[in-house]
Amino acid sequence: MDVTGSTALVTGANRGIGRRFVDELLTRGATKVYATARRPESIDASDPRVEALRLDLLDAQSVTDAAAAAPDVTLLVNNAGIATTTRLLTDDLDALRRELDTHLFGTLGVIRAFAPILAANGGGAVVNLLSALSWFASPGAGAYSVAKAAEWNMTNALRLELADQRTLVQGVHLGLADTDMTADFDMPKIDPADVARASLDGVAAGAIEVLVDDTARLVKAGLAGDPAELYAKLGL
Repeated sequence: MDVTGSTALVTGANRGIGRRFVDELLTRGATKVYATARRPESIDASDPRVEALRLDLLDAQSVTDAAAAAPDVTLLVNNAGIATTTRLLTDDLDALRRELDTHLFGTLGVIRAFAPILAANGGGAVVNLLSALSWFASPGAGAYSVAKAAEWNMTNALRLELADQRTLVQGVHLGLADTDMTADFDMPKIDPADVARASLDGVAAGAIEVLVDDTARLVKAGLAGDPAELYAKLGL
């Protein structure tokens, strides 16, 4: 898919990786970018090609309204998410449900709303921002890992279901990007702009999976071996 001339919609576009997706799409010649967030007033819409829309993954009506307002979308970037640092054994299960409602059911709801639009516009592409934590668990990120693992296999399933309408479905995996969500983590982080660039390079090449950084590549390579060896390499 050629990003030049495309019409994109990016969720969670007011900051972090989502904002960098908007910037990169504009740089690559997108005709229009619908930049969405729970608070659209927080979005930088100074470029005339950017239209801010309200979209909250936990508000089904806002998803329906966004789809009605954006019938020309050819590229859907599902970036919006949360991280509650919930532990599965001792913390409030409502937080785990909120992670699943956001990453799994919320993202699925957006794709269900826009799949007919993508089909009507020639197929296009769906990009789901996943994580290396789709494939392993880390202390303090149990709920996030569970939700991202579910979103990863949802991505795989939808790739098959959307194949007949010629919609590319891409999963993007990375370790930590330098965003507000990861501000409390004192460890190496990549530039969020690198995530957007790698993903859109993949869209142009028809890649169904993008491993952005060394962390994602290390974890993916370790899945075929003994889990004990992988966790030892990760220092867990």
